[in-house]
Amino acid sequence: MDMKLELVPIPVSDVDRAKEFYSTKLGFTVDLDQRFGDEFRVVQLTPPGSACSICIGTGVVDTPPGSVQGLHLVVSDIHASRAWLLDRGVEIAEVETMGAPGKPAVSYAAFTDPDGNGWTLQQLPY
Repeated sequence: MDMKLELVPIPVSDVDRAKEFYSTKLGFTVDLDQRFGDEFRVVQLTPPGSACSICIGTGVVDTPPGSVQGLHLVVSDIHASRAWLLDRGVEIAEVETMGAPGKPAVSYAAFTDPDGNGWTLQQLPY
């Protein structure tokens, strides 16, 4: 049996501001922006090269904006990816590399969306 994670809801306070951040600053593709009356709006966005999307909107989740933490975007070159995000106006931490002696190191760089939802670029030791 296969189980594929394909959609992660992200709570935001301003859907249009979040859509702009994810699409313009992070380069996510807007797959869907649909309203179902005044109480429900779904915006689905997909990171470049990802099989998993995020969903923001109105009436999507009841969790507080900014409460999702620890989402990882895996990249092949963390320094180039970080520089690309900086050029687009994303405030992102310096790259940190972690590893145990004799083990390949993993690199990270953290940032947040406008509501404080926490994201991390991660480069695995391929």
